Amino acid sequence: MDQDYYLELSDRPVLFEKATNVNSVFFDEANKQVFAVRSGGATGVVVKGPEDRSPISFRMEDKGEVKCIKFSLGNRILAVQRTLRTVDFINLIQDYSQLEYSQECKTRNSRIMGFCWTSSSEIVFITDQGIEFYQVLPEKRSLKLLKSQSINVNWYMYCPESSVILLSTANHCNVLQPFHFKGPTMSKMTKFEIELPMPTAKTIKISERDIAMATIYSQLYVMFLRHHAKASSSAGAEVVLFHLPREGSPKKMHILKLNRTGKFALNVVDNLVVVHHQDTETSVIYDIRLRGESDGNVMLHQPVLPPRSIHPYQIPLTVPSTVPGQPPTPCKLYSSSWIVFQPDIIISASEGYLWYLRIKLQPIVRLLLDKGRLMDFLLQRKDCKAVILSVCSQMLTGPDRSPLPVIATVFDKLNSEYKKYLDAEHSYTLAVETSQGRSNALLKRPVRGQAVVDQSDMYTHVLSVFTDLKEAPHKFITAVLMEYIRSLNQFQIPVQHYLYELVIKTLVQHNLFYMLHQFLQYHVLSDSKPLACLLLSLESVYPPAHQLSLDMLKRLSTANDEIIEVLLSKHQVLAALRFVRSIGGQDNVSARKFLDAAKQTSDDMLFYTVFRFFEQRNQRLRGNPNFTPGEHCEDHVTSFKQLFGDQALLKLPTC
Repeated sequence: MDQDYYLELSDRPVLFEKATNVNSVFFDEANKQVFAVRSGGATGVVVKGPEDRSPISFRMEDKGEVKCIKFSLGNRILAVQRTLRTVDFINLIQDYSQLEYSQECKTRNSRIMGFCWTSSSEIVFITDQGIEFYQVLPEKRSLKLLKSQSINVNWYMYCPESSVILLSTANHCNVLQPFHFKGPTMSKMTKFEIELPMPTAKTIKISERDIAMATIYSQLYVMFLRHHAKASSSAGAEVVLFHLPREGSPKKMHILKLNRTGKFALNVVDNLVVVHHQDTETSVIYDIRLRGESDGNVMLHQPVLPPRSIHPYQIPLTVPSTVPGQPPTPCKLYSSSWIVFQPDIIISASEGYLWYLRIKLQPIVRLLLDKGRLMDFLLQRKDCKAVILSVCSQMLTGPDRSPLPVIATVFDKLNSEYKKYLDAEHSYTLAVETSQGRSNALLKRPVRGQAVVDQSDMYTHVLSVFTDLKEAPHKFITAVLMEYIRSLNQFQIPVQHYLYELVIKTLVQHNLFYMLHQFLQYHVLSDSKPLACLLLSLESVYPPAHQLSLDMLKRLSTANDEIIEVLLSKHQVLAALRFVRSIGGQDNVSARKFLDAAKQTSDDMLFYTVFRFFEQRNQRLRGNPNFTPGEHCEDHVTSFKQLFGDQALLKLPTC
């Protein structure tokens, strides 16, 4: 069933001409390009890379068997090795005459094992007696030796993501010497030794097939596939991970327990170590960020999930079939012709396919039942947000909904990541503000990854949908909402008012006014102007909401204008005047606003009282009871005269 497969091959593979007697196939790990070289290049070379790039085709003069062929980064210069001592170069972009120039390795009696481009113009020759680092000068058709290092080399490995070359030395191939390259500089890193099992230490040699280099969670690791575990450990092979820091000594950090023996291959996909087992045609995944068991020195990890095969793959028909309706051909998975490259590439040279290995998250949701561990796993994945929101929805709905403590744990894990991002964003903003025009080139705005599930995400995709469900008990709905708010408060994340509004809406919907009153009385729901306005709108169904709203606005102390508007809208004009006097604002408020409100009540005595209040204010402030033209109270003066006569107006004292 589809739901069992959590690994798949990319649906748009890179297609190339399969390996034959006349066609040789090479793979360049730096540019991720496959070279199909026919007849030594005389009848053509076709280069295919990632699917978004166009193929490159050209011809070369047949000067013998091609042992290795690679482009520089940017595809400006082609390097071809045909002999054990020299590498030939062709400037394909700048020099269309394609005149070749060559470089012979410097060390006498050495042979070139291979070469690696580290940039668009720097190249490293790896020989059996060391490494030679060159700068290629295409305009001069020559190379300049930058640095060399003498060392006996058994085999080598290159990690282009980190620009590190790993050399195997010593009789048992178990001493590994890394070198780091950056621009025109070469740095020798600290070498380290892989411990061999004692019973076989004299006879065993470490093969390059059992070593892989990859970047996992932004750190470079050397992965050693140890087929013969120590006698004290459990049966089966294991993968040992050595962390290679840029400075300092490499250290054994993790051991992945495979619990089986046989032929294995390693990939790294989305920071997960994938171990393929050819005998059973299955794969397992490991996440070194998930909690494992420590033996005091290293962390021991078991597979995240049970072994599963890669999702079956159908090879599409590339030419019209002679048999109408003929189905695509099933691909033989875990074939002996498969070659695995880091981090996530699988190549079948015999079939002419290059695939990228992919992780499928949705099946993992069904297979990993521990919701806390599942969330720890998902939060580390690249395309996780939609799946995380789906998991949260599933936890809250249906007969199998999760217990509240489990839901609380998941909320805390989400908000922990959310808080990290908010803190990073705050630090970045402060740094920009304090730089005051100085160069911000070194300041990097934090990247908002999919693991950041904010309040808006939860409200839109989970909580608002959940509260509309008819089958969920209202107490459970309320408890979930309050649990999410509790979690936000725990991480000191300001709660957005729309979450409080969702709580109030839910409580009102189920007539839980006593609970609403308690939440407000004990400040479980934080004060805000939008919340106060919402409470005002509830007065018709819950009369005490009016006073609760006013109390909240008073506590805010920045909502005086809103309080006045609320009181006037309720025709509580005298209460509004008393509030204005209590805050010392009677000298600045608009007389017209209060007179308008008093007139709307149709209470003549109320209108009289308010009119007299502002006449007295005018007398006190200006020595004149009359209203100025700017106050626009002419209509009210006329109304006052009609109701109470001219004699009722205050008069200036006469001499």
